[in-house]
Amino acid sequence: MFSYRVTSRSSAGPDAVYAILLRASTWPSWSPIDGADVEGGDPGDRQRVGDIRIFRTGRNVSRERIVELVEDRRFGYENLGGPFRTYRGTVELASTPAGGTDIVWSAAFEPKLRLSGRLWEWYLTRFMQRMADGLASYAAQPASR
Repeated sequence: MFSYRVTSRSSAGPDAVYAILLRASTWPSWSPIDGADVEGGDPGDRQRVGDIRIFRTGRNVSRERIVELVEDRRFGYENLGGPFRTYRGTVELASTPAGGTDIVWSAAFEPKLRLSGRLWEWYLTRFMQRMADGLASYAAQPASR
């Protein structure tokens, strides 16, 4: 099993950060993702456990199912298919003393292609740091709320 863990801090409160995570339509605004959709739903609506999101980055398409939601604290998802046998990601949110949010984005995964795990760890650590930093910055903008 392989993993990554990245952190970022937003001046926005956990409720604002969490609200952004739950709307797939916001993701292209703050991340390297080019497009987002929800199977059988509206990407602008607040998603629920069981919803499947489709993200496009360049020519790559990933499908992810939301598997855990804890209001203003945790967002859990699984990647469905792609280059992974298993992939479980979590975004943990914690209040800071100054009223902001510490964001911890992590995942444990097993790639399908043998011997590719270290390469995926390297790539995903960098990609997901951009995701966490983008989320933190976007949530801090008054227009995003």
